[in-house]
Amino acid sequence: MAKHVFELRHEHIALCDLLKAVAIAPSGGIAKMMIAAGDVQVDGQVDTRKTAKIRAGMVVSALGETIEVVQAK
Repeated sequence: MAKHVFELRHEHIALCDLLKAVAIAPSGGIAKMMIAAGDVQVDGQVDTRKTAKIRAGMVVSALGETIEVVQAK
């Protein structure tokens, strides 16, 4: 299981954009399809909202990979 740390520079990032930013999904369209299919979890719960606001402190999991979102300093 790969683990990524994503440094958030703003208040939030859309879930589909986060998956694309860390290269779990090769494009925004693929990210949206993964989310709609129920393949993505936010803080341990399946989340099907493509533009869910992901904030610092949240953990996103997809395809055996985990993203820890932290606030950039």
